[in-house]
Amino acid sequence: MIDIALYLALGAVGLSQILAMVRLVMGPHIGDRILALDTMVINAIGLIVLLGIALGTQIYFESAMIIAMLGFVSTVALARFVLRGDIIE
Repeated sequence: MIDIALYLALGAVGLSQILAMVRLVMGPHIGDRILALDTMVINAIGLIVLLGIALGTQIYFESAMIIAMLGFVSTVALARFVLRGDIIE
């Protein structure tokens, strides 16, 4: 039963990743594209965690933490660049 739930979760998060990619390409404003990129990072973290659960290894959880930290910093840096024109003052 848990295998079926795991495959359904992988499919749902994969579909969400595809829909976020569509929003990234078709977004009418730069804010929509930034949010779509942040959503794609979160979906990628979810896919990595689900893969780690499916395979039963610990290394996927550590890589998800690293991607989460890099995703947060890159989203903040991109938003500051769009709003101010520079990242560091």
